[in-house]
Amino acid sequence: MPYKYLAPLFSTALLYLVFYLISTFKFDVQIKAVAIPYDFLLQLVVAYMLFAWSRRIWIFLVLQTLLAGVLYIGNAVKISFFGGPIMPDDVYALRSLLLILEGWRFFAAAIPLAAIASLFLFNFTMRHWSAYLASVVAILLGMTIVYQPDMIVGPLDKHFGNSVWDQRSNYLWHGATMYSLQEGSRYFLMADVAPDVDDAQEAAHNLLSAQPPSDRPGKTFTPRNVHLVLLESFWDPNGLKKARYKQNPLAPEFRKLWKSADQAHAMAPVFGGYTANSEFEVLCGFPVVKDNVKFERQLLNHVPCLPRILADKGYRATASHPNVPVFWNRVNAYERMGFQTYWSLEDFVQDDMNREFLSDVSLYRQVLDKIKPALEARQPIFDYIVTYFGHWNYPLSESRPPKISSPSPVEEVTTYANTVYYKSRELMGFIAEMQKRDPDGIIILFGDHLPFLGENFAGYVDSGVLAPNRSEFTPEMFKFYVSTPILVLNGRQGPVKVGSLPLYQVPALILKLLNYDEQSIMDYTQPVQGMRIRPLPGLHFDLLDDGRIEVCKEPPYNEVCQKSAEWLRNVNIVSNDLFIGRQETRPQYSSPLLVQDQAFVGPPEKPNASH
Repeated sequence: MPYKYLAPLFSTALLYLVFYLISTFKFDVQIKAVAIPYDFLLQLVVAYMLFAWSRRIWIFLVLQTLLAGVLYIGNAVKISFFGGPIMPDDVYALRSLLLILEGWRFFAAAIPLAAIASLFLFNFTMRHWSAYLASVVAILLGMTIVYQPDMIVGPLDKHFGNSVWDQRSNYLWHGATMYSLQEGSRYFLMADVAPDVDDAQEAAHNLLSAQPPSDRPGKTFTPRNVHLVLLESFWDPNGLKKARYKQNPLAPEFRKLWKSADQAHAMAPVFGGYTANSEFEVLCGFPVVKDNVKFERQLLNHVPCLPRILADKGYRATASHPNVPVFWNRVNAYERMGFQTYWSLEDFVQDDMNREFLSDVSLYRQVLDKIKPALEARQPIFDYIVTYFGHWNYPLSESRPPKISSPSPVEEVTTYANTVYYKSRELMGFIAEMQKRDPDGIIILFGDHLPFLGENFAGYVDSGVLAPNRSEFTPEMFKFYVSTPILVLNGRQGPVKVGSLPLYQVPALILKLLNYDEQSIMDYTQPVQGMRIRPLPGLHFDLLDDGRIEVCKEPPYNEVCQKSAEWLRNVNIVSNDLFIGRQETRPQYSSPLLVQDQAFVGPPEKPNASH
């Protein structure tokens, strides 16, 4: 055998060792020893297939290094940042990731991907019989993954096991290459599909019939303005006892106002990112249950979400976010939810920047200028604002010098506290101005997710509020992991005490405050009596009325978890019917606009992204 055919064996062994050590000692992500032989052999098969398609050995070596780096280092990075490995849906999120990255971070992500594609095409050849064999294997494997995924998932699950709720452990016990094959196949096996008519209607009936008698307001609908503000990474850093801040990061005015609402918390579907999933819940009233971005591929229909319901009542529904308009597919998602206007990056003057992020104070001022004509004309408005300032790695401008210090070794513990210092004070300025201009309006403010505070939850682990990985979380940690401040100001009546509220229940709360007494899709997600349910990827937990937290991971469930799991199953069926299916469960409306939508006679007016 020519020595060159041993190149993939030696290169795979060397790369596996190097990346294993980097993953272990740099990111504290260590693949279990029992997984290494199988994972290595699969990586070796990939290497020989790549080698068979290669003209030049040195290009093959570079290409193999890049691919293995993406698999082993890429997964380690994502685990250390977000607690879980790369999932198939992250491929769809890649475009949005590249859109938000700037400078060296953009090139660090883009260059390896561009190099992999370019080098593969440049080095590709079919001159040897081994190339044809590799092609046959690749085609057969691809067809099996897409069309018969259970032929892969079943045996791998039986041999290696699978934890529905703990993807980090799956990765560590399988290895990067084996994990990618297993979860890539599972992606096709478990893909959401539109339910048939009978299943959708049965699920809808189960949800509605299980609810107590209606507590609809019984009052006349009152079209007050609604100002809904998503605060990027907004959270109370005082929960970090070991941070020992010498000054309270939160504005004292906010803390006083929040305290009057009993320090209510929103329970978000995500941690550290994926803002669009919190948006989906707070606008459409249905929970996100999977580790994917709902806006990207799971919002295909025009649906009577909160913006469309209010637009049907004569509201002007506007969305404002000073980011590129296509990020997280917002142009399409906002239109399908019923927004009439979408103000994005080009609609805002970039006059007060924290690196690439427009400050909150400038965003608030410019939005107020844009909605001023509607306020003065007393046209009801649904004013939805998504702030941008507050993204990791929490940059400040020269006009915002650091005010907070901490002895914590985790850099983000200090930089985030300084971000909150300015963010909370600019927020209070907005509240004061909005209450002055619109004293009867409803103002709702909430954090979309907890901030990233170092690899493997380092800033949280240091204060003992989270464990290094989700497999070690207590029930209280799961609740902490998703809880951000929420403040509901009901016009002149002031703060509303909502307790710990899942974000998907916010739309129903808004409709209740407006005395909306018609049917809506939010009726399907009314809470199960005695509990509030927070789904997370692979599990859910129940916050019971007596304060206990019941974490529901995998069957067999106890009685409490069985009840919430059945509710969640029905909700998911109705959700798929409404957002990707035939909308058999969509409530009937008398509005000409919505009747037209229901008959699929053209979509509603498309949002104006440069209005």
